[in-house]
Amino acid sequence: MSAAVLAAAPPRPAHRDPQVLRWLGAYTASTVGDSVYYLALSWAVVSSGSPAQAGLVMAVSAVPRALLLLFGGVIADRLGPRRVVLASDTARCLMTLGLAAVLLATSPGLWLLAAAALVFGAVDAVFLPAVGALPPRIAARDQLARVQGLRGLAYRMGSVLGAPLGGLAVATGGPASAFGAAGALFALSLPLLCALRLRPLPTEEKPPTGEKGEKADGPVLRDLADGLRHLRGHRVLGPLMITILLADLGFVGPLNVGLALLADQRGWGAPGIGWLLAGFGAGAGAASLLLAVRGRLPRAGTTLGWTMVLGAAAVAALAFAPRLPVAVAVAVAVGLLAGVSGALCHALVQTECDPAYLGRVSAVSSLGSLGLAPLGMPLTGAAAGLWGTGPVFVAGAAVCALSGAFALTVPSLRRAELPR
Repeated sequence: MSAAVLAAAPPRPAHRDPQVLRWLGAYTASTVGDSVYYLALSWAVVSSGSPAQAGLVMAVSAVPRALLLLFGGVIADRLGPRRVVLASDTARCLMTLGLAAVLLATSPGLWLLAAAALVFGAVDAVFLPAVGALPPRIAARDQLARVQGLRGLAYRMGSVLGAPLGGLAVATGGPASAFGAAGALFALSLPLLCALRLRPLPTEEKPPTGEKGEKADGPVLRDLADGLRHLRGHRVLGPLMITILLADLGFVGPLNVGLALLADQRGWGAPGIGWLLAGFGAGAGAASLLLAVRGRLPRAGTTLGWTMVLGAAAVAALAFAPRLPVAVAVAVAVGLLAGVSGALCHALVQTECDPAYLGRVSAVSSLGSLGLAPLGMPLTGAAAGLWGTGPVFVAGAAVCALSGAFALTVPSLRRAELPR
């Protein structure tokens, strides 16, 4: 078969591409490891201190993640995303195995667990942008939407499997056993990442950094400023970042804090919050499966805006659901609509962005949900205590609706399409 025929052959669908499957396996192992780690950390802190101290230690990770996330994007673009993901998972593997060894030998103080949480958050700040920048280096451009669907399924699988696996490890051997299981999962990702073969990237504005000898010099702040200028001047990415930030600020607090408060106020108890989270996860998983199977959705920008508006209405409806089955059905709708809009946001970022800037742009897109919004959760709880859970849901829904309306009123974003 001639080289011309091979070049003209269509790329494999993402779900049949060995490179994508290796990346997906590594990402799934890392995601499950994350869930097991956080459960082990919370259990170790509760065993050594009070619930208030547990909450403080768990929040410590969010601080370096929020402060360093943008610089993590610069590092991903300079050194290459695979190299950064490998280093991050290696660091998390060694750290969790070290914690397991310490817990087997002695009972560490809260300061050691807080220090571990701080380091873990700093590693997350470089890991997250690199994960966002890796798919274009392993899949064809017209497969990136499908890759985002597969990534969403892997993330949901990590959430579903991580908690029971961590609970089983804690029940079997205490927090040390759970930290050991997390370390083993991080270790499992390493050979899969090493086996990846990266695709050559097109050069649109300047050569991609960090791949096989390209330049990676100059001040870090200058690279960060270059990335922000690229965003500001881009007709799709600039408005898209505003849309994502507004949606995250309106969505993360009410859903993470408000659901627990709602279940408590309605007398649904712990099983109620479990059913609500399961409903949300089922809806989000269905959205990821839809995009993984279809590969793209038509009129991506318009679909993005309307799913955000409808999702905002569903978030507000949660506050008025009279019975648990109704609330679970609404949670499924919230998960489905949020899953579609979230996957479309990630897919548009990856298809619209110049590959040279993808780490920095991924960092900005993650800043709201993973950096700023978690720091606002105490404010959400305080607002719910002052005015009740219903106004918190309605206020969050209003911000989500604003993000969808903004997307629909910006012509360049409204007309954005995913490649065929």
